[in-house]
Amino acid sequence: MSDIVIERQPTHWSITLNRPDKLNALNANLVEALIQAFDDAQAANVPLVVLQGEGRCFSAGFDMSEAQSQSEGDLVLRFIRIETLLNKIASAPCLTVALAHGRNFGAGVDLVAACNLRVAAPGSTFRMPGLKFGLVLGTARFARIVGAREAQRILETAATFDVERACANGFIERVAAPEQHEQVIAEALERVNALPPQSRASLRSALDTEQADTDLAALVRSAAEPGIHRRIAAYLASSKQA
Repeated sequence: MSDIVIERQPTHWSITLNRPDKLNALNANLVEALIQAFDDAQAANVPLVVLQGEGRCFSAGFDMSEAQSQSEGDLVLRFIRIETLLNKIASAPCLTVALAHGRNFGAGVDLVAACNLRVAAPGSTFRMPGLKFGLVLGTARFARIVGAREAQRILETAATFDVERACANGFIERVAAPEQHEQVIAEALERVNALPPQSRASLRSALDTEQADTDLAALVRSAAEPGIHRRIAAYLASSKQA
């Protein structure tokens, strides 16, 4: 079974995270498949890419299942590749739409944050616990969306926030149940076609707030700090006790 399923339509591509038994947690294969999919979409000049998840949630974030059996160098590389993926999505020339649902964690929330239009189903929740084990992944991008003070309030306690709070702080732009997704995509296509491609590219360039190199440097510094195994183990232990 493929880790992602790509539905290629003339108007757009839909990419579905397809590890429902693992809550679409991001293992190395899934991350590489997503990077390749976005490279292929750009090469094909796809104007709209929709990102969604199969099963109970959009994504449970970084797959911790093999963390202790991998070297610290391999773990750092995995985090770097996730940041590479986030930067690729955030800077993609196409319009990107995230359709989130269920309970979403860590890098799964960062995937949503990297998209232009962020949509969530009723009852969705979000939690970003990376700083609990010293990881600065997607932190600045989240702050650019919700504002520095709101980001600090959420991230310093790794608080779970619901879809209502996500709408209030701007992280989620629209609440839509799965049966409304076709309408969401249709409206996104209208948005794509409202400007000629060159005008859309010029607008994106003029409004670009991405700081890819800065975000990557922050991630590398935090992930490369010695003791990532110990920090992850301590976080997992504390999560079980909570």
